[in-house]
Order: sequence, then C-alpha cells, then structure tokens
Amino acid sequence: MRNSILLLVFTASFHFASAQNQWFKLYQDSTELVNDGKAITAKFTKDIQQIKPSISFSVNTVLNTTPYLIFYWGENGVRTANLPKWDQVIEPQKQFFYQVAGSEAAGKDMFRLFFNGFYLPHELGHALEHINKGNINGSYQEEYFANIVGMLWWKKQGKTQELKECYEFAKRVWAKLPNPVPSGSTIEEYFTANYQKATEDPYVYGYMQFKQFIQVYEDKTLPDFDTFIKSYLK
Repeated sequence: MRNSILLLVFTASFHFASAQNQWFKLYQDSTELVNDGKAITAKFTKDIQQIKPSISFSVNTVLNTTPYLIFYWGENGVRTANLPKWDQVIEPQKQFFYQVAGSEAAGKDMFRLFFNGFYLPHELGHALEHINKGNINGSYQEEYFANIVGMLWWKKQGKTQELKECYEFAKRVWAKLPNPVPSGSTIEEYFTANYQKATEDPYVYGYMQFKQFIQVYEDKTLPDFDTFIKSYLK
C-alpha cells in the first residue's frame, strides 16, 4: 500500500514537471494541452490545500476555445478553467494578436506566452476568490488579485525567465494600445464600471490586463506565494 501511494505521488510529480517544462509553448495537440493544463491545475490545487487543508478547492481544466480565450467559469456548482488552442481562435482575434505584436510570428508568440502560459494560474486565482468569497462579479480589483496570484505562483515554480519574457512583451504591446480611460476617471473606476463592455473589446481589455501585469511584475513589495495566500485565507 505504501509503495502504491509513493508511486502515485511520484507519477503526479513527474507529470507536473513534464507539463511545467512544456508550458508557455504554442500547443498543436489538444490532448497534450488539456493534460498539461490539468497537471498544472493539480499542482496549484495541492499548493492551496497545503496552505489551508480545509478549503474545498476543485477546478476542472478543459479545452474550450471561445472569444474570451482563457477564462474561469463557476456557475451551478461547475468550476472550470477553460483553455484556448491557437488553431481554433477566430480570425479577427488572430489579426488583433498580429497587429499589436507587430507580426504574425510575434502574435503567435504573445498567445504562447500568455494564453498557453501565464494566465492559467491567473484563472485559478479567480476560482480561489470565487470559492473563498462565494461570488465574483468582474472588476478591476478582482483582475488585479488574479494577476498577483498568477505572478507569485509562477515565481514559486521558478519560471523567472518566462515571466521576464511576458513582461517585456507586455510593455511593448501596452505602449501601442490607446488609453480608453476618459479624463476625470481612474483606470480602476473605469474598468469596474465598464467591465463587461471592456471584455468585449480586445484593445480595451488588453490595455487593462497588460497594464496590471506590468504593475504586478514591478511591485517589489509583494511577498512570496505562500505568504500572500496565507494572509488572504486567514
């Protein structure tokens, strides 16, 4: 029995290590994408439960390419992290990636870094807040929280180089995006008041998300992942 348990632990650890090494790439195979996403979700779940064993954290990671790209869904007792696959992305969104990144190759690279990369634990951060609070409505602060969770968790996994690549890319893209915030309003006020509308416009939503990523990456006051989550869940 003990040997069987050790084998299961070793197998799960090996799968996560394999998934982690392959993540931040442009996936061609749907099964591989889902399996790696599930392994990363399982590791995130384990990390949360080690911090607070009593928490009931369970999210199913699935392939579901929609115009929202990667997103968390938590209605009617169903909690899913929804992953997008590049060849299933609609053409207008691909053109957005090409335009803001500067070329077709760079657009694919941006998708690789963020949507088959950084944003999975970001979405799991939304799941954590949903499970902890009981409800999330979509706001600037909820996105900021999820970006902190994603950033600190990837740092815990040693993904320093990948985060740096994301940061450099975010700075280049954000500099090209027009500021949608009207005079007299703050970015937090605007996106909280217009959150749903903002999610429907990649230029507007991208402005907020990349700005937040840059701010979180540059914030030297943030603690490590475990300390942050312990404080949040206390």
